[in-house]
Amino acid sequence: MQKTIEVTSVRNHLYRQRVELDGFEDLYVDVPEAYGGEDTAPDPHDYFDLSLGACKAITAMMYARRKAWPLEGVSVTVHRDDSQERHGRYRLDVTMSFHGIERPEQRARLEEISDKCPIQRLITTSSVAITTRTTA
Repeated sequence: MQKTIEVTSVRNHLYRQRVELDGFEDLYVDVPEAYGGEDTAPDPHDYFDLSLGACKAITAMMYARRKAWPLEGVSVTVHRDDSQERHGRYRLDVTMSFHGIERPEQRARLEEISDKCPIQRLITTSSVAITTRTTA
């Protein structure tokens, strides 16, 4: 599947960007004040981290649905430690709660399955090629 995302600078803002993705027009990205931005929207790291949390939740929900388990919802908390990012270490600690699942073995299986979500696999096992070009 190919997908196009368009990012455009927002006038009268320092770094704020407007993102268009398949008709979703109210997505924005900014930079925290500590880095010279206005902190008016999540920063790129936030989107990276939240994509992992959301993917893990969705993957667990899809699995539970296939198994007809009584999963009512999932809560995910992602804690970021980017203090060593400049040295090549970026740590994400994820805590998950599976609402409606009482059996410990089912919770353990959902956690295991969530570790196989597409975003976690992309982050941990894929080689990503990026090509950047400038247009006139």
